[in-house]
Amino acid sequence: MEDLDCSPGQKLKGAVSLLREEAYQWWLTVKEGTQPERVIWEFFKAAFQGMYVGASYVDTRRKEFLNLTQGNKSVVEYVAEFLHLSRYARVMVATDYERCIRFEDGLRDSLRVLIAPQRERVFSELVEKARIAEEVKRAELLNREKERGKNKREAETPGVGQMPRARAKVNGPDRVRPPAINLGVPLCADCVKGHVGEC
Repeated sequence: MEDLDCSPGQKLKGAVSLLREEAYQWWLTVKEGTQPERVIWEFFKAAFQGMYVGASYVDTRRKEFLNLTQGNKSVVEYVAEFLHLSRYARVMVATDYERCIRFEDGLRDSLRVLIAPQRERVFSELVEKARIAEEVKRAELLNREKERGKNKREAETPGVGQMPRARAKVNGPDRVRPPAINLGVPLCADCVKGHVGEC
């Protein structure tokens, strides 16, 4: 109801029209026991939260918000949880500046070092910059993994002019030997060394 562009009286009527069964009966009882001039939107919100939400629930959500960090969540997931829980701590994030500070403090270190120096204090722009930084980090990681895989394949594949490593059996299991330098001397079939004559 807070997001609707209507008067507090209209918000009250709209909220009451959504109540069903037990909740509607509860509201009729509350309304009957209250002076008519006190039956306003703010009164309804406070009474409804007291009856159906409960202080312990609100306190728990507020504590979750205070301890919220990005952790392993994506920026999109972190933003969604941040916005959901911030409803229970509106006093702490009443301005864009306060919202930005709290959001930035909860970002993963690898993103915060990229974002903090920019000193962004418009929440929507801060979120966009965090998303971009996350994409840059993800691309950097993928490139690093590709490079690592490429280097590994190059190390395993002999290059031009190199001879593959020869396997020799010398009284036991196969062992890998360094490649022999072939200077025109044939390799012995028994010892796999380059020499002339019998082994």
